[in-house]
Amino acid sequence: MAHREARPRAERERVLRPVRRCCPGCGRRMGIRYENRRTVATLDGLVRLRLKVRRCGDAGCARYRRPYRPEGEGAIALPQHEFGLDVIALVGALRYREHRSVPEIHRALLGRNVTVCERTVTNLLDRYDELVATVVDEPQRAALATQRRVVLAIDGLQPDVGHEVLWVIRDCLSGQVLLARSLLSAATADLTGLLREVTAAIGVPVAGVVSDGQHSVRCAVEDALPDVPHQLCHFHYLREAALPIFEADRHAKKELKKQVRGIRPIERAVEGRDDPEAEAVRGYGAAVRSALTDDGRPPLAASGLRLHARLEAIAGSLGRVEERGD
Repeated sequence: MAHREARPRAERERVLRPVRRCCPGCGRRMGIRYENRRTVATLDGLVRLRLKVRRCGDAGCARYRRPYRPEGEGAIALPQHEFGLDVIALVGALRYREHRSVPEIHRALLGRNVTVCERTVTNLLDRYDELVATVVDEPQRAALATQRRVVLAIDGLQPDVGHEVLWVIRDCLSGQVLLARSLLSAATADLTGLLREVTAAIGVPVAGVVSDGQHSVRCAVEDALPDVPHQLCHFHYLREAALPIFEADRHAKKELKKQVRGIRPIERAVEGRDDPEAEAVRGYGAAVRSALTDDGRPPLAASGLRLHARLEAIAGSLGRVEERGD
């Protein structure tokens, strides 16, 4: 069903980069070739994803120019879906654990500030049913045989405390979901069983595993795949540690922007002039605009601190010009 009104703007933005830097086909370093953007509705609100995609540039490689997308993308949403996996997990929990009807689930989602129509709730319920019924069939097995290896990613989604956890195992190379199960707990034995079920069904070697640092997941990977490299997703640690700093930096940037409003009237005052003073005004105006639009790469490059440093440099330059009397 088409949207009748414009979708609200995403409140948050996340930049995702692939953890793997070397091509799984030839082992050469893959550069980031382009960026995809998508907006996903989650239980925490709309989030704008900026996805850095790598590609192998070796013409002799079997994966030449094939995209390698960020591993963390599949933990947020299914391909070409506008609702996150946490929303799908909540829909499934409300339907099969609490036995709610579609209108009741619709009201529950609206109460969680998830903008959705009742018909879409039915579609989300269908997606949940498809997920938990996922098995590695012959077409998937043939496709995996062509690429000769898989890099598994395992993630668990629990919409609320006390709800079942929807565990999803997918292949990072092809982007396919290989297995999804709803479990009452995150016990090591249960997760070990899921990993062994997947490895027995795919028929190709597991080249690596990507997951967060949850203790039960780490133990399960060690039990089920003891000789397979296990890469922990550093984003989770960095995000939690940097959240207070990020919020403070964003507030500081907002306050700094208030102090430099009014550039446009100054630029209009010198329109049509080509004297040195007008050129200097336009140059400083362009410098201020560039500083305001540079968001940096939080949390490693705080945009508020960067804006503060650039505005100080511009103010210092203006001060030196004033002292010289130019």
